[in-house]
Amino acid sequence: MNCCVTDLRNKEVVNKKDGTRLGNVCDVEVDTCTGKVVAIIIFGKRSFGIFGRFDDIRICWEDIDVIGDDIILVCHEVACHNTACQRKRSPFFENIFR
Repeated sequence: MNCCVTDLRNKEVVNKKDGTRLGNVCDVEVDTCTGKVVAIIIFGKRSFGIFGRFDDIRICWEDIDVIGDDIILVCHEVACHNTACQRKRSPFFENIFR
């Protein structure tokens, strides 16, 4: 099966290890010497809009198990990919809310 980069951008990426949706493919990393796809990039999710966003997720091509019509299944270990993982607060804010 052949597909274009624009076809990959419409596909949702799901982690097989825990069943979480990681997001949609936003970018593709290509090795210019060999012309092969090295990794897919998923933009980090926004955290409350004005506070920026989480780090982008880079998934190596070897971690991709199946590319289907709508979904890409990956076997990828993500340290902190959901909103339950919070960034460390500064001591200033900890003292205010006590």
